[in-house]
Amino acid sequence: MDRLAAMEAFVLVVDTGSFSAAARRLNVGQPAVSKLVAQLEERLGVKLLVRTTRGLTATEAGLNYYERARRSIEEADEAELAARGAGTSLTGKLRVAAAVTFTRIHVMPRLPEFLQQHPDLEIEVVLDDRNIDLVKEGVDVALRMGKLPDSSLAARRIASGPHVVVGTPAYFARVGEPTTPSDLDAHEAVIYDQGGAGADWTFQRDGTEIAVKLNGRLRVSAAEGVRAAVLADAGLAITSEWMFTPEIANGSVKIVLQDWELPQIDLWAVFPAGRTATTKARTFSQFVQQVMRPASGRNPKQ
Repeated sequence: MDRLAAMEAFVLVVDTGSFSAAARRLNVGQPAVSKLVAQLEERLGVKLLVRTTRGLTATEAGLNYYERARRSIEEADEAELAARGAGTSLTGKLRVAAAVTFTRIHVMPRLPEFLQQHPDLEIEVVLDDRNIDLVKEGVDVALRMGKLPDSSLAARRIASGPHVVVGTPAYFARVGEPTTPSDLDAHEAVIYDQGGAGADWTFQRDGTEIAVKLNGRLRVSAAEGVRAAVLADAGLAITSEWMFTPEIANGSVKIVLQDWELPQIDLWAVFPAGRTATTKARTFSQFVQQVMRPASGRNPKQ
Protein backbone atom coordinates (compact mmCIF):
# COMPACT_ATOMS: atom_id res chain seq x y z
CA MET A 1 0.00 0.00 0.00
CA ASP A 2 1.22 3.49 -0.87
CA ARG A 3 1.16 5.12 2.56
CA LEU A 4 1.13 8.69 1.25
CA ALA A 5 -1.72 7.92 -1.17
CA ALA A 6 -3.76 6.29 1.60
CA MET A 7 -3.02 9.20 3.91
CA GLU A 8 -4.12 11.72 1.28
CA ALA A 9 -7.29 9.74 0.51
CA PHE A 10 -8.24 9.61 4.20
CA VAL A 11 -7.61 13.35 4.70
CA LEU A 12 -9.81 14.19 1.72
CA VAL A 13 -12.60 11.91 2.96
CA VAL A 14 -12.59 13.76 6.29
CA ASP A 15 -12.42 17.15 4.56
CA THR A 16 -15.26 16.44 2.15
CA GLY A 17 -17.36 14.08 4.28
CA SER A 18 -17.69 11.31 1.71
CA PHE A 19 -15.76 8.75 -0.34
CA SER A 20 -17.34 9.96 -3.58
CA ALA A 21 -16.37 13.61 -3.04
CA ALA A 22 -12.82 12.58 -2.14
CA ALA A 23 -12.67 10.42 -5.27
CA ARG A 24 -13.71 13.38 -7.44
CA ARG A 25 -10.97 15.51 -5.90
CA LEU A 26 -8.42 12.77 -6.64
CA ASN A 27 -9.83 11.99 -10.09
CA VAL A 28 -10.21 8.29 -9.26
CA GLY A 29 -13.14 5.96 -8.70
CA GLN A 30 -14.89 5.74 -5.35
CA PRO A 31 -13.94 2.05 -4.83
CA ALA A 32 -10.26 3.00 -5.03
CA VAL A 33 -10.64 5.53 -2.22
CA SER A 34 -12.67 3.12 -0.07
CA LYS A 35 -10.01 0.46 -0.56
CA LEU A 36 -7.17 2.80 0.42
CA VAL A 37 -8.93 3.86 3.62
CA ALA A 38 -9.82 0.26 4.49
CA GLN A 39 -6.20 -0.80 4.01
CA LEU A 40 -5.07 2.12 6.17
CA GLU A 41 -7.45 1.11 8.98
CA GLU A 42 -6.24 -2.49 8.71
CA ARG A 43 -2.60 -1.46 8.92
CA LEU A 44 -3.19 0.83 11.90
CA GLY A 45 -5.54 -1.60 13.64
CA VAL A 46 -8.12 1.09 14.48
CA LYS A 47 -11.39 2.37 13.07
CA LEU A 48 -10.82 5.82 11.56
CA LEU A 49 -14.29 6.56 10.16
CA VAL A 50 -17.89 5.92 11.15
CA ARG A 51 -21.02 6.47 9.08
CA THR A 52 -23.67 8.74 10.60
CA THR A 53 -26.84 10.38 9.32
CA ARG A 54 -24.66 13.36 8.32
CA GLY A 55 -22.25 11.21 6.33
CA LEU A 56 -18.81 9.97 7.24
CA THR A 57 -17.30 11.22 10.50
CA ALA A 58 -13.85 10.64 11.92
CA THR A 59 -13.56 8.70 15.16
CA GLU A 60 -11.40 10.04 17.99
CA ALA A 61 -8.51 7.97 16.66
CA GLY A 62 -9.33 9.22 13.17
CA LEU A 63 -9.22 12.86 14.25
CA ASN A 64 -5.85 12.36 15.91
CA TYR A 65 -4.50 10.68 12.80
CA TYR A 66 -6.08 13.32 10.54
CA GLU A 67 -4.21 16.23 12.11
CA ARG A 68 -0.83 14.49 11.82
CA ALA A 69 -1.58 13.17 8.33
CA ARG A 70 -2.54 16.63 7.06
CA ARG A 71 0.69 18.11 8.41
CA SER A 72 2.74 15.27 6.92
CA ILE A 73 1.23 15.81 3.46
CA GLU A 74 1.85 19.55 3.60
CA GLU A 75 5.41 19.06 4.84
CA ALA A 76 6.08 16.56 2.06
CA ASP A 77 4.85 19.08 -0.52
CA GLU A 78 6.96 21.83 1.02
CA ALA A 79 10.05 19.60 1.14
CA GLU A 80 9.64 18.62 -2.50
CA LEU A 81 9.30 22.25 -3.55
CA ALA A 82 12.34 23.28 -1.51
CA ALA A 83 14.42 20.46 -2.98
CA ARG A 84 13.59 21.57 -6.50
CA GLY A 85 14.78 25.08 -5.75
CA ALA A 86 13.19 28.41 -4.95
CA GLY A 87 12.84 29.33 -8.61
CA THR A 88 10.80 26.25 -9.47
CA SER A 89 7.16 26.78 -10.37
CA LEU A 90 4.39 25.46 -8.14
CA THR A 91 2.86 22.03 -8.74
CA GLY A 92 -0.22 20.10 -7.71
CA LYS A 93 -3.62 21.59 -6.85
CA LEU A 94 -4.54 24.82 -5.15
CA ARG A 95 -8.10 25.24 -3.90
CA VAL A 96 -9.22 28.85 -3.47
CA ALA A 97 -12.47 30.21 -2.02
CA ALA A 98 -13.67 33.75 -2.71
CA ALA A 99 -16.72 35.96 -3.19
CA VAL A 100 -18.32 35.74 -6.64
CA THR A 101 -18.31 39.34 -7.84
CA PHE A 102 -14.93 40.36 -6.45
CA THR A 103 -13.29 37.31 -8.00
CA ARG A 104 -15.02 37.75 -11.36
CA ILE A 105 -13.95 41.36 -11.68
CA HIS A 106 -10.49 41.39 -10.12
CA VAL A 107 -9.03 37.87 -9.92
CA MET A 108 -10.30 35.76 -12.82
CA PRO A 109 -8.98 38.10 -15.54
CA ARG A 110 -5.49 37.79 -14.04
CA LEU A 111 -5.53 34.04 -13.31
CA PRO A 112 -4.11 33.11 -16.74
CA GLU A 113 -1.02 35.13 -15.84
CA PHE A 114 -0.58 33.18 -12.58
CA LEU A 115 -1.14 29.85 -14.33
CA GLN A 116 1.38 30.78 -16.98
CA GLN A 117 3.94 31.41 -14.24
CA HIS A 118 3.18 27.95 -12.78
CA PRO A 119 2.41 25.59 -15.70
CA ASP A 120 2.26 22.48 -13.46
CA LEU A 121 -0.29 23.98 -11.06
CA GLU A 122 -4.05 23.35 -11.11
CA ILE A 123 -6.43 25.79 -9.42
CA GLU A 124 -9.93 25.04 -8.20
CA VAL A 125 -11.91 28.20 -7.40
CA VAL A 126 -14.92 27.91 -5.07
CA LEU A 127 -17.13 30.97 -5.57
CA ASP A 128 -19.48 31.81 -2.70
CA ASP A 129 -20.38 35.11 -1.02
CA ARG A 130 -20.75 33.23 2.27
CA ASN A 131 -17.81 32.29 4.49
CA ILE A 132 -17.59 28.54 3.93
CA ASP A 133 -15.84 26.05 6.20
CA LEU A 134 -12.29 25.98 4.85
CA VAL A 135 -11.34 22.64 6.39
CA LYS A 136 -14.52 20.84 5.36
CA GLU A 137 -14.25 22.16 1.80
CA GLY A 138 -10.54 21.39 1.55
CA VAL A 139 -9.68 25.04 0.83
CA ASP A 140 -6.03 26.12 0.91
CA VAL A 141 -6.67 29.87 0.99
CA ALA A 142 -9.77 32.07 1.01
CA LEU A 143 -10.13 35.70 -0.01
CA ARG A 144 -12.47 37.43 2.43
CA MET A 145 -13.53 41.04 2.87
CA GLY A 146 -14.48 43.06 5.93
CA LYS A 147 -14.15 42.04 9.55
CA LEU A 148 -13.14 38.46 10.33
CA PRO A 149 -15.50 37.05 12.96
CA ASP A 150 -13.46 33.89 13.60
CA SER A 151 -10.30 34.89 15.48
CA SER A 152 -8.93 31.32 15.27
CA LEU A 153 -8.28 31.74 11.54
CA ALA A 154 -4.80 32.58 10.32
CA ALA A 155 -5.16 35.64 8.12
CA ARG A 156 -3.09 38.28 6.34
CA ARG A 157 -4.43 41.61 5.12
CA ILE A 158 -3.49 42.10 1.48
CA ALA A 159 -5.44 45.20 0.42
CA SER A 160 -7.72 47.96 1.66
CA GLY A 161 -10.26 49.96 -0.30
CA PRO A 162 -13.05 52.48 0.24
CA HIS A 163 -16.76 52.07 0.65
CA VAL A 164 -18.65 54.43 -1.66
CA VAL A 165 -22.18 55.57 -2.41
CA VAL A 166 -23.01 54.68 -6.01
CA GLY A 167 -25.89 54.86 -8.45
CA THR A 168 -26.44 55.22 -12.16
CA PRO A 169 -26.64 58.65 -13.84
CA ALA A 170 -30.21 57.73 -14.89
CA TYR A 171 -31.23 57.07 -11.29
CA PHE A 172 -29.73 60.36 -10.06
CA ALA A 173 -31.33 62.26 -12.98
CA ARG A 174 -34.70 60.92 -11.85
CA VAL A 175 -34.35 61.36 -8.09
CA GLY A 176 -31.56 63.88 -7.63
CA GLU A 177 -28.11 63.52 -6.11
CA PRO A 178 -27.63 63.55 -2.34
CA THR A 179 -25.38 66.37 -1.15
CA THR A 180 -25.17 65.29 2.50
CA PRO A 181 -25.53 61.87 4.15
CA SER A 182 -28.86 63.01 5.63
CA ASP A 183 -30.24 63.28 2.09
CA LEU A 184 -30.06 59.49 1.79
CA ASP A 185 -33.34 59.29 3.72
CA ALA A 186 -35.11 60.39 0.55
CA HIS A 187 -33.48 57.71 -1.62
CA GLU A 188 -34.34 54.13 -2.42
CA ALA A 189 -31.39 51.92 -1.50
CA VAL A 190 -30.33 48.47 -2.61
CA ILE A 191 -29.02 46.87 0.58
CA TYR A 192 -26.33 44.19 0.54
CA ASP A 193 -27.38 41.83 3.32
CA GLN A 194 -24.42 39.44 3.42
CA GLY A 195 -22.27 40.58 6.34
CA GLY A 196 -20.96 44.13 6.49
CA ALA A 197 -22.95 47.07 7.80
CA GLY A 198 -26.16 46.34 5.88
CA ALA A 199 -28.38 49.41 6.18
CA ASP A 200 -26.46 51.20 8.96
CA TRP A 201 -23.51 53.45 8.06
CA THR A 202 -21.51 56.27 9.63
CA PHE A 203 -20.08 59.07 7.48
CA GLN A 204 -17.20 61.29 8.63
CA ARG A 205 -15.89 64.69 7.53
CA ASP A 206 -13.73 67.23 9.37
CA GLY A 207 -14.36 65.58 12.71
CA THR A 208 -18.12 65.41 12.17
CA GLU A 209 -19.96 62.08 12.16
CA ILE A 210 -23.40 61.42 10.71
CA ALA A 211 -25.06 58.03 11.21
CA VAL A 212 -27.62 56.98 8.62
CA LYS A 213 -29.96 54.06 8.14
CA LEU A 214 -30.68 53.33 4.50
CA ASN A 215 -34.27 53.02 3.33
CA GLY A 216 -34.72 50.18 0.88
CA ARG A 217 -37.36 47.69 -0.10
CA LEU A 218 -34.74 45.51 -1.81
CA ARG A 219 -32.26 43.45 0.20
CA VAL A 220 -29.88 41.12 -1.61
CA SER A 221 -27.65 38.37 -0.23
CA ALA A 222 -25.21 38.27 -3.16
CA ALA A 223 -23.13 41.09 -4.62
CA GLU A 224 -24.12 40.14 -8.16
CA GLY A 225 -27.72 40.95 -7.25
CA VAL A 226 -26.73 44.35 -5.85
CA ARG A 227 -24.87 45.12 -9.07
CA ALA A 228 -27.79 44.05 -11.25
CA ALA A 229 -30.27 46.15 -9.27
CA VAL A 230 -28.10 49.27 -9.25
CA LEU A 231 -27.35 48.94 -12.97
CA ALA A 232 -31.11 48.60 -13.58
CA ASP A 233 -31.60 52.04 -11.93
CA ALA A 234 -33.40 50.49 -8.94
CA GLY A 235 -31.62 52.72 -6.43
CA LEU A 236 -28.29 53.66 -4.94
CA ALA A 237 -26.06 51.43 -2.86
CA ILE A 238 -23.28 51.74 -0.31
CA THR A 239 -20.72 49.19 -1.34
CA SER A 240 -17.07 48.42 -1.79
CA GLU A 241 -15.62 50.38 -4.68
CA TRP A 242 -14.21 47.04 -5.86
CA MET A 243 -17.75 45.86 -6.66
CA PHE A 244 -18.25 48.50 -9.38
CA THR A 245 -14.70 49.17 -10.56
CA PRO A 246 -15.41 48.76 -14.33
CA GLU A 247 -18.61 50.81 -14.26
CA ILE A 248 -17.07 53.62 -12.21
CA ALA A 249 -14.22 53.76 -14.72
CA ASN A 250 -16.52 53.97 -17.78
CA GLY A 251 -19.05 56.32 -16.18
CA SER A 252 -22.05 54.02 -16.19
CA VAL A 253 -22.05 54.24 -12.38
CA LYS A 254 -21.37 57.44 -10.45
CA ILE A 255 -19.92 57.96 -6.96
CA VAL A 256 -21.66 60.63 -4.87
CA LEU A 257 -20.92 62.19 -1.46
CA GLN A 258 -17.21 61.94 -2.25
CA ASP A 259 -16.36 64.65 0.28
CA TRP A 260 -17.58 62.34 3.07
CA GLU A 261 -15.65 59.29 4.28
CA LEU A 262 -16.99 55.84 4.98
CA PRO A 263 -15.10 53.01 6.74
CA GLN A 264 -12.48 51.25 4.65
CA ILE A 265 -12.93 47.60 3.73
CA ASP A 266 -10.06 45.14 4.07
CA LEU A 267 -9.26 42.19 1.84
CA TRP A 268 -7.77 39.23 3.69
CA ALA A 269 -6.03 36.04 2.67
CA VAL A 270 -7.39 33.49 5.14
CA PHE A 271 -5.83 30.09 5.79
CA PRO A 272 -7.39 27.05 7.51
CA ALA A 273 -7.05 27.10 11.29
CA GLY A 274 -4.47 24.79 12.82
CA ARG A 275 -2.40 24.43 9.67
CA THR A 276 0.70 26.03 8.32
CA ALA A 277 -0.09 27.90 5.11
CA THR A 278 1.38 26.07 2.13
CA THR A 279 3.81 27.68 -0.28
CA LYS A 280 1.11 27.53 -2.95
CA ALA A 281 -1.38 29.38 -0.76
CA ARG A 282 1.14 32.02 0.30
CA THR A 283 2.33 32.57 -3.27
CA PHE A 284 -1.22 32.97 -4.52
CA SER A 285 -2.09 35.48 -1.80
CA GLN A 286 1.02 37.50 -2.70
CA PHE A 287 -0.07 37.46 -6.33
CA VAL A 288 -3.53 38.80 -5.42
CA GLN A 289 -1.87 41.47 -3.30
CA GLN A 290 0.08 42.62 -6.35
CA VAL A 291 -3.08 42.54 -8.47
CA MET A 292 -4.94 44.73 -5.98
CA ARG A 293 -2.15 47.17 -5.24
CA PRO A 294 -3.12 49.68 -7.98
CA ALA A 295 -6.78 49.40 -6.98
CA SER A 296 -6.09 49.85 -3.27
CA GLY A 297 -4.00 52.94 -3.95
CA ARG A 298 -1.53 52.12 -1.22
CA ASN A 299 0.34 49.25 0.34
CA PRO A 300 -1.78 47.49 2.95
CA LYS A 301 -0.45 47.34 6.46
CA GLN A 302 1.00 44.00 7.31
